[in-house]
Amino acid sequence: MLIFVVIFGTGVAIAYAMNPQLGIVESEGIAIAAFIIGLAVSSSIKIADPWDKAVVLRLGQFRSLKGPGLFFIIPILDTIPYWVDTRVITTSFKAEKTLTKDTVPVDVDAVLFWKVLDPQKAALEVADYMLAINWAAQTALRDVIGKTMLSDMLEGRDKISNILQKIIDERTEPWGIHVNSVEVKDVLIPPALENAMSMQAQAERERQARVILGDSERQVAEKFGEAALTYANNPVALHLRAMNMLYEGLKQNSTIVIVPSSAIDTMQLGSMAGLTALTMGIGQDKLNKGSSENGTLQQSKL
Repeated sequence: MLIFVVIFGTGVAIAYAMNPQLGIVESEGIAIAAFIIGLAVSSSIKIADPWDKAVVLRLGQFRSLKGPGLFFIIPILDTIPYWVDTRVITTSFKAEKTLTKDTVPVDVDAVLFWKVLDPQKAALEVADYMLAINWAAQTALRDVIGKTMLSDMLEGRDKISNILQKIIDERTEPWGIHVNSVEVKDVLIPPALENAMSMQAQAERERQARVILGDSERQVAEKFGEAALTYANNPVALHLRAMNMLYEGLKQNSTIVIVPSSAIDTMQLGSMAGLTALTMGIGQDKLNKGSSENGTLQQSKL
């Protein structure tokens, strides 16, 4: 527009200056010629952005690709039907209420990352390459969903994305388009099926917890059986264990403990005098420990 205004303004100024010498008709002719020249020159100058490629046709035939930067075309003879963006483009697509291989309706959202590698093919081989790649992605997604089990779809999104990328790339390669990657964003299942799957997962967790608990009980029983065999073959070990259990009970809980007579006989305490002496000794240990912590000596009678 600036070039058009400069050329046309210059022509009008010249026509106005030469009006007394040439007359009105000649002056108007100069102004009209300046208008035509300015329009032709401004139409022949084009500027493409760094990411754009201009497809130039001359009389209906492919001429060349222009850009980025400044370039010129011949007005009327040359036309630019397409400006092709060569950057990486993202396209969101989805498949709604599509049946999986096990006849479960799902809604799947995905994102396609693609790029035009050959602008000439993208402009000449397909009418609208952006719309075409969107439809190609949707049909490929529906095909993959129909051949995949629901469990595989929920667990293996990366695998589905790779399959989609390969299928879409094969379909768009004749158009000069390369698919960089496909990302499956979300897989939506019916609410009733979602609740059923949640209950199934909870039941499976409970089953595993019970199995682990039962296995733990079995291991504990086996260890107790091994300990019983050890004590049966070694009375000294059983005697030491019984004395230790009695000592721990008296030290932590109270000074009165009900002990089976068989345990007394095994520990060879002989009579209640021996048990009383053991109890008094433990009580005296507690008293001495409390006195050392408080910093004062306390006396008590048992």
